[in-house]
Formats: sequence, structure tokens, C-alpha cells
Amino acid sequence: MKTVFEPSTRSELIDRVNLLTENSNRLWGKMNVYQMAKHCTIWFEWVLGKNKPVYKVDFLGKLFGRIALKSNTKDDKPIGKNMPAGEFAIKEKEGDLKQQQMILIKCIEEFENYDNPDFVHDFFGKMTKDQIGVFSYKHADHHLRQFGV
Repeated sequence: MKTVFEPSTRSELIDRVNLLTENSNRLWGKMNVYQMAKHCTIWFEWVLGKNKPVYKVDFLGKLFGRIALKSNTKDDKPIGKNMPAGEFAIKEKEGDLKQQQMILIKCIEEFENYDNPDFVHDFFGKMTKDQIGVFSYKHADHHLRQFGV
């Protein structure tokens, strides 16, 4: 399975991020290309532990999170379309896509030296490093496929 901890996978994601343009149209969902890039950046920053996030599992996650985590990290099956963005939904409609791409790429590169033992997903709960690597790839892949790259 692909993981953000593999150099070749990070390189693939960076190449795909670089293919995004202001004219990239979504194939599903509600976000525009800028919102998607910013959403992915904020999500990666959360996983990386930037800005000292407070980690806690929500109620539904406590009930179903472990089952969903296993389902989402057991094979190469991509994340399905139209999953909710939750607290990482981006309200602002416009911004500098090129700048956002550079920030997103920097986040992807930072997985080379990943060290955030405190990470707890708000739905899945505590994750192993392997699960974090696989799901982080799948999350980015999901959104890049959303814009055809």
C-alpha cells in the first residue's frame, strides 16, 4: 500500500499537486481547487502536529472509528466520493492557489521526518504510524482525484 512515508509516494503526490491550475474543475464535491488545496494543507498540518492542535475523538468516532480505520487502511481501495470535510471545511472561496500549492508541497515533504506521537484522529482515534502513512496518502489521493490529477 502507498504511504506518505515512502519517498516515491511523496514525489508522486508533489507531481500531482503541481498539475493543479486555477482551471482545474472538480469532478465531485463542493470545494473549488483553492479550497481543496487549503483543506489538504490544514489537514496535513494537523497530522504533523503544527500549531499545537488539541486532539480528541468525537462521539461517533468512539463508537465506529476503529472499524472505519481498519476498513480505510487494510487495502489500496481509494476513499469514496463526497465524504464530509468536517471541521476542515474551508469557507473562503478565493486565494492564491500557487502559494497554497507551495505550502501543501512543503507539508508533504515534511513526512520524510514525521514525528508526532501525540496524533489522534478526531474520528479514528489513536493511529499507528503505518496507519497514518496510508491514510494520509489516501486523503491526498482522494482530493487530487477530485480534481482529475
